[in-house]
Amino acid sequence: MHTLLRGRPRQRGDLAFKTRQSAAQELWLVVVDASASTRRHQALSDAKGLLAQLFDDAYRQRARVAVMTASGHVPVWQVSGAKAGGALNDWLEQLGAGGGTPLLQALQEVAQWLGKRRKQLPQEQQRFLLLTDGRLKAWSTLPAIDCPGLLIDIERGPIRLGRSRQMAADLNAEYLHIDD
Repeated sequence: MHTLLRGRPRQRGDLAFKTRQSAAQELWLVVVDASASTRRHQALSDAKGLLAQLFDDAYRQRARVAVMTASGHVPVWQVSGAKAGGALNDWLEQLGAGGGTPLLQALQEVAQWLGKRRKQLPQEQQRFLLLTDGRLKAWSTLPAIDCPGLLIDIERGPIRLGRSRQMAADLNAEYLHIDD
């Protein structure tokens, strides 16, 4: 890139050559547990409000977003590394809960995807967010997701299993309940 020092250049020394430096790009990776159990006690509805705010923040900060939904039989990528925009809000309005919880499969897929992406974009700053009620039968080990993470527990109701806190510890992620 060329810049002009002191107005119109008169000699070669008046030109300054400067390389462009851009800030490292950010990627916010979101996994949403949209299994049938998240319909109870408005858990998914409140999570959708939180996600709307998150997508708005990502848009303002020009962060890239990857979103995976874990419901039914297999996890589904909704967006994988795109700029945040209106399409995410449209998807969010349509998001419903139902079926099983392929959350373990989703986490394995996410760990592999992040590993590949890190090789392609080593300067990218990645962050991971998991919204779940933690209602899984059991897990022996969880895949290593090698970036800062936050698990937001959306489990509500009179009987809480409280598995999300252990899941956050196993993922080496911070833990926060949606009501907090």
